[in-house]
Amino acid sequence: MGVLYYDCFSGISGDMNLGALIDLGVDKEYLINQLSMLNLNEYDLLVYRDNKMGIVGTRVDVVLKHEKNHHSRTLKDIENIINLSHLSQEVKSLSLKMFNKVAEAEGKIHGKLIYDVHFHEVGAVDSIVDIVGAAICILYLKVDRILCSTVEVGSGFVKCAHGVLPVPAPATAEILIGVPIKSLNVPFEATTPTGAAILSVAVNSFTDKKEFTICKIGYGIGKKDGDIPNVLRVYLGYENAKEIIHAKEIILQCNIDDMNTENYEYIMERLFNSGAKDVYLTSIIMKKGRPGIMLSVLCQSEKEEELKEIIFSESSTIGIRKYGVSKEMLNRESSMIITSFGKIRVKTVFYKGKKLRHKFEYEDCKKSAKENKMSIIKVYEEAENFMFNLAHKGMKND
Repeated sequence: MGVLYYDCFSGISGDMNLGALIDLGVDKEYLINQLSMLNLNEYDLLVYRDNKMGIVGTRVDVVLKHEKNHHSRTLKDIENIINLSHLSQEVKSLSLKMFNKVAEAEGKIHGKLIYDVHFHEVGAVDSIVDIVGAAICILYLKVDRILCSTVEVGSGFVKCAHGVLPVPAPATAEILIGVPIKSLNVPFEATTPTGAAILSVAVNSFTDKKEFTICKIGYGIGKKDGDIPNVLRVYLGYENAKEIIHAKEIILQCNIDDMNTENYEYIMERLFNSGAKDVYLTSIIMKKGRPGIMLSVLCQSEKEEELKEIIFSESSTIGIRKYGVSKEMLNRESSMIITSFGKIRVKTVFYKGKKLRHKFEYEDCKKSAKENKMSIIKVYEEAENFMFNLAHKGMKND
């Protein structure tokens, strides 16, 4: 099971997060091309190697072309920028969840509705780039789980649009409700509202235990100086799988006989992007001998309302059945191999201590085939050869 672990011993900011994830392996050009879809042309993204107290990593600076672009925006302004872009629905959804976190915190602090809140620092171009960039990078890594350490928030005071405020800033503290924090040996604002929102939305679990096998480490270099290095460390790895996972999930189901069949592909894509574990269609015969389609959606209970809304709004059904299911599945170990045609993720399944099989990520193989202008069959063959040689080498080492 692939895992991304945030080690926030010196806090987290939006630019540190981008630097760390690029340092971990996110393609810089991919990020820049994706961000260009926002149609915000008032900035340059500088990505370069930097050093903080002997630790070398990646630093990211969002440089405004004109200082006047640092203006206030409402949540509606930001929603329009994101929704009118050509970014994927998955990136849009994750980005907006992060901005909503900030809006809810600011609204509570200032006694306003979220759409009446005027973002200052977080509404600026650099913060929009940091948050949308975070969504792009996190989804690029395609990990199964995101974990985080106790979050260092820092101490002292910080100057912002509302004046001089205590650290953590009120918005940051509000966003981090329910998140374990600490304030040790960092005499400045270590975690910003942007960094807090990224963690609050993206992280599945907070723990100081690093119980996984490390594949790669990345460092995002910050701008502050103190007694400890102002860097964000992130780990990419995989958790040792339990043999069988037991889960309780639900199935949403409906029968449809009056809808254009071309719409199913779009509905399935939306359901998958919104967290459905599986979506499938079954041909059925309905009353009066009419042929129809049964749409079935497997999901976790917390995704039920969001997925029901998609089914009702995008299909012609007027009713949905729901029932709980118990699921047993073999766990998987996710890893990355580097072939002569590029990086390819591979999932390996074990049962009773023995390897059953492995499967290469189709999207990675397709991408390698296109980039190398060759048959996807050749890419699969190269990946299989790599796995064979790896296993043979392991036997020799034993």
